[in-house]
Amino acid sequence: MPVLTTATPTTDPLLDRVIAQVDQGRFADARQAIAEALRQPALDPAVRQALVFEQERMRRIRLDFGLDEAQVRERIRTQVPDLSDDEFRRWDAAGLIERMTIDGEKRYFNRSASNLFRLSPEAAARRAPPVKPFAEGPFESLHPHHREIVAASRAQHATSVAPRRLQVTQSLVVEADAVPAGETVRAWIPYPRAIAGQQEDIVLVASQPTGARLAPETALQRTAYLEKPARAGEPTAFSVTYEMTVYARHFDIDPEKVVPAIITPELAPFVAERAPHVVYTDALRRFNAQVVGGETHPYRIAQKLFAAVDRIPWAGAREYSTLSNISDYALHAGHADCGQQTLLLMTLLRMNGIPARWQSGWVYSDEAVGYDNMHDWGWLYLAPYGWVPMDVTTGQLASDDPALKWFYLGGLDAYRIAFNDDYSREFVPAKQHVRSETVDLQRGEAEWSGGNLYFDQWDYSFDWKMLPMKSSD
Repeated sequence: MPVLTTATPTTDPLLDRVIAQVDQGRFADARQAIAEALRQPALDPAVRQALVFEQERMRRIRLDFGLDEAQVRERIRTQVPDLSDDEFRRWDAAGLIERMTIDGEKRYFNRSASNLFRLSPEAAARRAPPVKPFAEGPFESLHPHHREIVAASRAQHATSVAPRRLQVTQSLVVEADAVPAGETVRAWIPYPRAIAGQQEDIVLVASQPTGARLAPETALQRTAYLEKPARAGEPTAFSVTYEMTVYARHFDIDPEKVVPAIITPELAPFVAERAPHVVYTDALRRFNAQVVGGETHPYRIAQKLFAAVDRIPWAGAREYSTLSNISDYALHAGHADCGQQTLLLMTLLRMNGIPARWQSGWVYSDEAVGYDNMHDWGWLYLAPYGWVPMDVTTGQLASDDPALKWFYLGGLDAYRIAFNDDYSREFVPAKQHVRSETVDLQRGEAEWSGGNLYFDQWDYSFDWKMLPMKSSD
């Protein structure tokens, strides 16, 4: 069974019309069209499957847009007690409070109130004290670790330096009675691939239950698969514990040495469209022309696009499975999270003949107590250097030294695990029902014979600790 994603552009006009209706919030029209189509016995099975997912997508969108106007106003008032009607109307009209009109009713995104203060300096300035600073990772601004990496890379003439050893326990716990007692719950927990020079010496320490089935190294979205029968009144818990060594990466790129890549058969997929989320739309072509202008040098093009996407404000994201084209959404929404920015940058790079691909996983820090987070980034191909990493969400750093300013266009810190070397790829063993996260894989997935278990039916945790580096003797 193919990976089930948001609707893929097809030659089927009915499916395209339903996708558009769902995107426009015309759910009643979409349901009617789907119901009529599903009654057709000769309906193409792939179209039938996609239409069934559109029903599920509407359900998920309603979960994401769970607030009415009164509720979102109240959430804003928790930080702006004297919020005026005029302020709310202006911010709302400017698109700063994300909403969707569903069958004529305005519904607001669950994170729209907190996002408002990231997107609007005016709103942020109106917050009543005490004002908590926005949470950021320690490496989102210039840090001694960045200098450590650049110095070590130059001293050692190496692109993999500053290794760290760590132990991780990741858990997935299905709520009590989410699955009938006696039924088998199937769970997939993200598990890292060995990537030479990036993450190595990966050792499975334990799993709950025992007997975790590790997907092969060739699985681009690698998992540890577990199953367990549900018991009445009890949560169903799964976990994996492993150890690994993670290296920082730094490619000392000399722009004068960069030349256009020869697109071999191996590189060809990475300059191609891949619907639904990497599509060269007219809007993207116009944006690309504005940013790139007449530049023809691959590295300078990459810098311009990196900087342009970096300028898009970060904000909490809708579930990816609810979006029919993520790169297009990132271009138009006025904000984007890490995966949305990465897919946008990948699409733009590919449009310019620069190979680009996905990577994602988890970030953490041994100095910021309790800090860890899901994160997405990518890689681009620059001849003669080959594949080099990019993290546009962490973006440019405040430094006059180009090696530090552009650290994340050719480098990675040593505090991240990659679970995925692509997006929307098959699991091993394959999932029988539609995934909760159709693009990424960081929290995990779960199902039973009766269907998928969505995020509101289970919880997850990511616990880690740094270990002494192994002796090289």
